Amino acid sequence: MILQSKLAILADAAKYDASCASSGAAPRDSVGGRGMGSTEGMGICHSYAPDGRCISLLKILLTNFCQYDCLYCVNRVSSNVPRARFTVQEVVQLTLDFYRRNCIEGLFLSSGIIQSPDYTMEQVVEVARVLREEHDFRGYIHLKTIPDASPELMERAGRHADRLSINVELPTQEGLAALAPQKDGAAITRSMARMAVHIEEARQARKAQAATKVVSMPASARARRAPAPHFAPGGQSTQMIVGADATDDRTILATSAGLYGVHRLRRVYYSAFSPIPDAARALPLIAPPTVREHRLYQDDWLMRYYGFAHGEIVPAGQGGMLALDMDPKLAWAIAHRERFPVNLNTAPRELLLRVPGFGVQTVDRLLAARRVRRLRHADLARLHVPLKKVLPFVEAADYRPGRALDAADLAARLAPPPAQRSLID
Repeated sequence: MILQSKLAILADAAKYDASCASSGAAPRDSVGGRGMGSTEGMGICHSYAPDGRCISLLKILLTNFCQYDCLYCVNRVSSNVPRARFTVQEVVQLTLDFYRRNCIEGLFLSSGIIQSPDYTMEQVVEVARVLREEHDFRGYIHLKTIPDASPELMERAGRHADRLSINVELPTQEGLAALAPQKDGAAITRSMARMAVHIEEARQARKAQAATKVVSMPASARARRAPAPHFAPGGQSTQMIVGADATDDRTILATSAGLYGVHRLRRVYYSAFSPIPDAARALPLIAPPTVREHRLYQDDWLMRYYGFAHGEIVPAGQGGMLALDMDPKLAWAIAHRERFPVNLNTAPRELLLRVPGFGVQTVDRLLAARRVRRLRHADLARLHVPLKKVLPFVEAADYRPGRALDAADLAARLAPPPAQRSLID
């Protein structure tokens, strides 16, 4: 099979992997003619997938052959799809060629499982090693690791990659056992914990080395000092499929909160289940609403940056599911009207972050401004916040919302109108 045909098959097979953001990498560049590539992103063009998605990473599978038979996966062993496999050198050459043409800023590499987890992982790691050591590639590398692979291979992966990820696949162990019985949930958890330890050890070593730089020592001694160990400076991430089983949103968010808290994941990605050809009867016939995936990402943001606990986001009276017709922050505020209005001049940052329409940067600007003067209604207009959404929940030096919070139709007035349906729909 010619390389172009392989690329068409294996790039398409990788489109279901969502965890490919290139954030968190250590800054590197090739200024002065040293090596190739950069993690800075400056001057990097974006390439576009056939369906219009803008991508900046070469996102491919090493192979879509797989010995596992996960029911939700289009590349499962029983699936009737075209198969292909890259060699290590082909992936290396593709990455370098795409980078030279300014199409990508790095590589996202995953793979089906062939022969054994260790054999597959060894091939994936070898791609990263050749890029780093033989070609001095300084761009971004994200490796999708295999939980059943040996700890030594996982450690080697972390030395070459900017970010590692292991997919938990499904939010619960019961779902994994039902739809992917060949995968070991305990092994996934162990591998995540092991990677978290390595990442933290490397971070502490870099922190300690940075602290010693302030201590006076001869320049010759500083030059001889070995650099701190490098291990996946972009952290680790994971992905879970939404809608392939009956797991509700409350359980999904609880799983994410546990992953963030225990394993210190950088990101949890949510991927709405997409029906596949010749699907098993255990799978739903239609995909879940894409807005459900969007609402989960919004909730994930609320947990990570706005101080919300996972248990307070999903209302108790909705069967564990998020409202699809209203963003979760607004839904929470309407359900907890007793917490409002919030005084812009006296409220702590934690309460301001819960005001619908306020983002983190907006709150920080309000806090900075109120150190020098009292905030007024006009200050909100200058910040270009959505006043219709914000005003019922705040009060300022010259503004009170009155009985706006008590209005029975508050939710109807603030919720966005339904999206216009096309003629085809």
